[in-house]
Amino acid sequence: DLEFVYDDSDIYENEISEQYTYTEEPEFQLNKESFEKLLKSKDYENWSSLSNENQRALIMHIIQTLDVSDKSERFEAVRWVLYLVQGVFGECSNIEEQKTKCRTNCFLLYKLGIFNIVQELLMMEINSSPTPPTAVSADKKSNIPSLPDSLELRSLITILYTMVETLRRDQHSDSDEHVKLRKDFFTELEQGLNDKEPLIITLFNMVCKFCSHTSFILPMKKVLLLLWKLLLTILGGFKNLHKKMETRRQDMGLPLLQENPIEIVRQMSASAPPTSAADLLDIPQGGKRKGRKPLEEEKVTSIDGEIPSVDGVNGGEESPLDKTNGVVNTDHTPMPSQTPTLTTDATTIAAKLVKLRREQQTPDLSGLPRVKVISGLPWTPKARKNDVEFLNQVRQKFIGFTLPGDLTTVAGLPEPTQDSLKILQKHAYTPMSELQVARESEISKCPLTIGKTEVISTEIPERLYQAMLPHIPQYMIALLKILLAAAPTAKAKTDSINILSDVLPQGMPSTAVASLKLGIDVNRHREIFVKSISGLILLLLKHFKLNHVYQFEYMSQHLVFANCIPLVLKFFNQNIVAYVTTKNMIPSLEFPACVIGEKTEITAESFDGMDANNIPCWRNLFSSINLLRILNKLVKWKHSRTMLLVVFKSAPILKRALKVRQAMFQLYVLKLLKVQTKYLGRAWRKSNMKTMSAIYQKVRHRLHDDWAFGNDVDAQPWDFQQEECALRAHVERFNARRY
Repeated sequence: DLEFVYDDSDIYENEISEQYTYTEEPEFQLNKESFEKLLKSKDYENWSSLSNENQRALIMHIIQTLDVSDKSERFEAVRWVLYLVQGVFGECSNIEEQKTKCRTNCFLLYKLGIFNIVQELLMMEINSSPTPPTAVSADKKSNIPSLPDSLELRSLITILYTMVETLRRDQHSDSDEHVKLRKDFFTELEQGLNDKEPLIITLFNMVCKFCSHTSFILPMKKVLLLLWKLLLTILGGFKNLHKKMETRRQDMGLPLLQENPIEIVRQMSASAPPTSAADLLDIPQGGKRKGRKPLEEEKVTSIDGEIPSVDGVNGGEESPLDKTNGVVNTDHTPMPSQTPTLTTDATTIAAKLVKLRREQQTPDLSGLPRVKVISGLPWTPKARKNDVEFLNQVRQKFIGFTLPGDLTTVAGLPEPTQDSLKILQKHAYTPMSELQVARESEISKCPLTIGKTEVISTEIPERLYQAMLPHIPQYMIALLKILLAAAPTAKAKTDSINILSDVLPQGMPSTAVASLKLGIDVNRHREIFVKSISGLILLLLKHFKLNHVYQFEYMSQHLVFANCIPLVLKFFNQNIVAYVTTKNMIPSLEFPACVIGEKTEITAESFDGMDANNIPCWRNLFSSINLLRILNKLVKWKHSRTMLLVVFKSAPILKRALKVRQAMFQLYVLKLLKVQTKYLGRAWRKSNMKTMSAIYQKVRHRLHDDWAFGNDVDAQPWDFQQEECALRAHVERFNARRY
């Protein structure tokens, strides 16, 4: 299996280094030189030797310079701040020292108000230069957007991103002051949603402007990374989401969740995909089953020869089968066909030989931690409320009348029916969305009475939804446009948006090594786009669904209308195993390794052996799992959208994806195959029994869910359009009434 732990984000070092492209490396030295000039002008030797008072005085001088009217002078001050959040790497001898100084400086800068000042400068920079000089240049070659065109914006966003990524992570070594500053930082970001235009909405508007104005040059990768991390900070990650879900269920009078899906998946192991056509059909090669060889053929010619073992787990214990006649046969032990029985001495010697041989072959595992092996299925089965409604049909059949709405009375019903009802009630699961939909139905019937008593939440997801609501369709279209342009299967088109403006240098590479370096940088750049967009969309879907199901449905519908389903399928229509294992990175050029220690020259040999091991590229596997989870959320319990999976021939694409040996990845692929199995026909099910078995083994069972066959009444094709239109009407009524 691939070594991978799914989490909200990657480790801190990788998240910081991914905001920089390799072509930005020369700018690090410019920041350092600019800051050293500042220190020299103040007669200071270096930053680390300054007292706390002098450090504060220097930052106050920087703040005053940030407020001057001269743009070039103001940008020098931005460079000073950027060098501070980069950990004053020129004074560091190793990466750990740089990380410590970066964290200390970020807390100090936040305490003195730099974060808000940089936000204001960002707003001013966005509004002041809508068209860069290169867009109106007469020289066609200079019309190609490149890295220097977005220098000011990149520097400001880098400061904000580094501070957000640093302050949102807690450490056991944090002082009481740092803990308090972190809480103040979270509170400030949450209160920012009440502003006329919160920072998150500003970033979303930048994404829309980037997609609609081709002449407007923005460092879009940094914008999306900052947007994703801001949402992750104020909304919370998956652990926080699970706690919120339990609290909400308790408030609504529902039983608490018994499982944390992510924790369960982490304990699961991946399944081996079918390797040949014969395996797909469950037919052993050769046309007949290979049985155990006859006892006479299991002949070991010496003690060092292989001794067949029945008990391969408990190597130190004797199995009762070890004492039988057919386990060990040596040249000195007559065969059962030659001698009717073995003597007692021969049996004892054979057993001792087996034990000795096992002790030699079995390593000492006493020092290793015990692994808990989960027996049975990993998930508790679930039943829906409408699954219990079969009682009405059973009453009509056995008693001759029905009791509409009564799902508990079992008088006069046969005992097997009563037993099945107990099982369904035991595993009954009521989602919060079901109660929310029922509540909206009641409000629509009595808007003047029930509607006026409704108390609208003031939690963060609610305020975020209100701020995003007017432009959610445009935001979703813009995000998917960028995702399409960044996908590895995307082809260059004249009308596609340019996402490479903040990675291409001003002059094109002149050597083969420089070209190879730029190629890796471009691929890495695209992968980070996919990572940030997939993480951002999934985070919004999860939190909107927890807050109110119709908020989730509104966002989901606009993703579907913007062709999110075929786009994700197009993403997986590639060699996905190669995608998740290919590492487009050069370790010596990653920040801060590129500025600390001796600088190594990049040669052609530097690019060899990066994919030698079986450890996947974290960001690519993370992105792939996120896209699968998004696709699952869009099609779950939606027959019309499930049919889109069938129409776009997703089954072979998803089956190829099962070659990725990672449990969580495979689980969501199998879920997508499960929902469309009933539409794929008997021939497909018959020829894919390995896949069907994996679905039974890995995916949660829904009692009464006839997923493998087309007998489900809800799966009839004639009401697809009606289902989608009805959902849209409910969502529009909800938005019109509430907002």
